Amino acid sequence: MKIAIVGAAGRMGKMLTTLAEADKDLEVVAKIDVAEGYDKEWPADTEGVIDFSFHAAVPGFVRKAAEAGLAYVIGTTGLSPEEQQVVDDAAKKIPVVQSGNYSLGVNLLMNLVKTAAKVLGPAYDVEVVEMHHKHKKDAPSGTALMLAKAAAEGRGVDFDKAAVYGRKGIIGERPEGEIAVHALRGGSVVGDHTVMFAGDVERVEITHKAQSREAFAAGALRAALWAAKKAPGIYTMRDVLGFVD
Repeated sequence: MKIAIVGAAGRMGKMLTTLAEADKDLEVVAKIDVAEGYDKEWPADTEGVIDFSFHAAVPGFVRKAAEAGLAYVIGTTGLSPEEQQVVDDAAKKIPVVQSGNYSLGVNLLMNLVKTAAKVLGPAYDVEVVEMHHKHKKDAPSGTALMLAKAAAEGRGVDFDKAAVYGRKGIIGERPEGEIAVHALRGGSVVGDHTVMFAGDVERVEITHKAQSREAFAAGALRAALWAAKKAPGIYTMRDVLGFVD
């Protein structure tokens, strides 16, 4: 499969390129980035695109992919509602895999969080804490939002109504049913995520720590090969892995 990597000069882009070039089923035909020395567009024979760029760049590239009928994998997070709408519109024409995290471990973690939230119920307060390197531009991470939404789904509640992002000032007692998300930034942390279920007599914590970006890159490449055979629509990494709710 001939692929273009958008955001090729970034940390994830470089890891994607290294793994793809070592994969016999993939051929990198374009390394796209705004940085000097990188491609600015992909060739006509491109079959799929993997995008780990910047949220503002996604609409232009996904529109172009939709016009060309290319499978599209999005790892870029922090999209605005308007930018997400462009992605949704493109998915009417092409297969789009979109996920805040492409690792097997995190997608398994989502299943565990959903189950824990369902079993433990509202008597246990949910707090999601994530930490990433100091260069990450968006907060909270896409993965933290995925995990918080999994907890809301397990409880059967509307995430947007239950969610709170950080706390400051005299806020009063913690409301029952609140799902809080906190973002930490510093150093070179690849990505740590913990979902805490805090009860009156015990606390359950489920944690995932990424040791290398290779886990994310390998999953994204797998998603590209999988998406090439699919009909138009929006898919997640859970679809790629065949997880059943």
